[in-house]
Amino acid sequence: MIRTQVYITEEQAQDIKLQAKREKKREAEVIRELVNEGLKRAGFRRESTGESLLRLASIGGRGPADLSSRIDDYLYGDK
Repeated sequence: MIRTQVYITEEQAQDIKLQAKREKKREAEVIRELVNEGLKRAGFRRESTGESLLRLASIGGRGPADLSSRIDDYLYGDK
């Protein structure tokens, strides 16, 4: 797990404490569940690497014809 710090209102803090007491859970667990619910409602979905590459390929962009043979030059400049 990664530790992070956020600022919440007094009211939010009280609501989280009450929810944690009701469900007999730690406050951190209640917060993680609320974050997960919010992400689901917002339509956030993790994409696999394959899905990302397919989406990128569907854009149909094209690079220079010599990209594969001169990739270092394009990335780092002529040396």
